[in-house]
Amino acid sequence: MGIDGGRGDFEWVYNDQPHTSRRKEILAKYPEIKSLMGPDPQLKWVVSGMVLTQLLACYLVRDLSWKWVLFWAYGFGGCINHSLTLAIHDISHNVAFGNKQARWNRWFAMFANLPIGLPYSASFKKYHIDHHRYLGGDGLDVDVPTDLEGWFFCTPLRKTVWLFLQPFFYALRPLVVNPKPVSRLEALNAVVQLVADVLIYHLWGLKPVLYLISGSILCMGLHPISGHFIAEHYMFLKGHETYSYYGPLNHITFNVGYHMEHHDFPSIPGSRLPLVKKMAAEYYDTLPQHTSWVRVLWNFVFDDSIGPYSRIKREYKLVKQE
Repeated sequence: MGIDGGRGDFEWVYNDQPHTSRRKEILAKYPEIKSLMGPDPQLKWVVSGMVLTQLLACYLVRDLSWKWVLFWAYGFGGCINHSLTLAIHDISHNVAFGNKQARWNRWFAMFANLPIGLPYSASFKKYHIDHHRYLGGDGLDVDVPTDLEGWFFCTPLRKTVWLFLQPFFYALRPLVVNPKPVSRLEALNAVVQLVADVLIYHLWGLKPVLYLISGSILCMGLHPISGHFIAEHYMFLKGHETYSYYGPLNHITFNVGYHMEHHDFPSIPGSRLPLVKKMAAEYYDTLPQHTSWVRVLWNFVFDDSIGPYSRIKREYKLVKQE
């Protein structure tokens, strides 16, 4: 399994990402896939239910001891919050209200952000466009670890620490790799989130606020659901930079496991990605795929050939937008 990506350097390639050509080929053969594009009318109701569930949970944990607050944060609330980050991922592609209602998508993403406890949605949208357009792009795709991460986090213990600290690296890496000015939307996102946190604190005290924030941090770190961070683009097999996972955790992660399908067709909502695989099965069934996010994490930590360096990188000859 794997290649010598645990130590040394990234895998540099000098061709375009495979999703562009595969998208054209699939659409030429199955033009009916275009009918799957567009908003998912159920998404706003599912997300609203999750937000309200976390609001109820805030009320229920207000008088628990701290150990039970952290227990429920990791085992329940954090799972919902991680799922909400993936709902925000879907919403960033305008699949809640459609491309013609882009502003509604941005506002709804802020609403989905509320239980996460920290402002996230606006910054994610700003950088996620580059991840799709310039997959693996040096200095453009902030999903790719830095050289420092690749050099230092190369032993089982260090890789475990790196996984635990994933939320912090995802938050800070853009400031180093591809810094961009703070937008008005990001400022609004921060203000709305702060008001929500203060209101929860005023109503029920500190424990519900820390329940939300600690759950987000813990479950985006060393947690089974977080296996998708590694499974999506880390090169477990040489030459393959995107992998899908078709297991049961897709049911609580908006089908983010259908990641090859998502990069081929980012405007198709997660709820319809299984239909893409079904309609164009011959394009996906023969590609490498993961069967377990837990196994992905285990292999990432203990396989010496896999680490933060196990990513494909490209040089895009363009002028970065300011």
